[in-house]
Amino acid sequence: MRVEELSAKAGVSVDTIRYYQSKGLLPAPRRQGRVAWYDTSHLERIARVRSLQSRGYTLATIVRLVNGELDAADEALLSELAGSGLSDAGTMSDHVASAAGRDPNQAGASPSQPREQELFTIEALALRTGVPLPLLRAVESEGLLVPRRVGSEERYTSEDVDAARAGLALLEWGVPLSALLDLGRRHHAATASIAREAVDLFSIHIRGSLREESSEDDVERTERLVEAYAQLLPAVTTLVGHHFNRTLLKAALDHIEQVGTPVEIQAVRDQGDEAAAQ
Repeated sequence: MRVEELSAKAGVSVDTIRYYQSKGLLPAPRRQGRVAWYDTSHLERIARVRSLQSRGYTLATIVRLVNGELDAADEALLSELAGSGLSDAGTMSDHVASAAGRDPNQAGASPSQPREQELFTIEALALRTGVPLPLLRAVESEGLLVPRRVGSEERYTSEDVDAARAGLALLEWGVPLSALLDLGRRHHAATASIAREAVDLFSIHIRGSLREESSEDDVERTERLVEAYAQLLPAVTTLVGHHFNRTLLKAALDHIEQVGTPVEIQAVRDQGDEAAAQ
């Protein structure tokens, strides 16, 4: 088929087809003289690219996926990382089977519904929290407010509502905005560095180990990889949150014991006991 026919069948413009070709998303057509001929493989590739775009993948990632640099396991894990709703074993199995090119109904997955979560634009987040929109945008631009990618959009959740209100509470108690932003930037830099190291550990010791196991087929390895991520992410989150909470309370107690009154010291100790009991 010629490019005009491919455009009509794929539901995209001729310019989009040429753009896909320029980015390496679409193979070059077969040429006969000055005429370029496309076939069903080009049609299927366009459908796959559009499907991946709708699920929130960047063009750079899509190029690697369609060119075989990333496989079904990577696609399933990318979808989980992008927050595509792999909230239970059934949904995860469905996606793994789909990424591996199999019918989810034949993959032994039990039908289930993903956990629904209310999503907000940044404008809606401002309304929900009472935090001025310009302030939220400033915090977002500093990397301190991180949205989740949902399809091709960036959205926030109820967790971001809680975080924004917590930040507002600090401001209301008198912490200067400039000082809070400066502390947030340094916390973000340190956290991002540790997060990259944690991801490297996962890639070397979990992902690498699973890929070296020859006793499993691609679908089984993919399922185990996504399952490992689904279990390890909350485990690491709990570990980091627990450590930071204990470290913060210790720092507060050390400070109060140096400069505080007996009443203040006892109050901080009681707060630590309360946190330990929860």
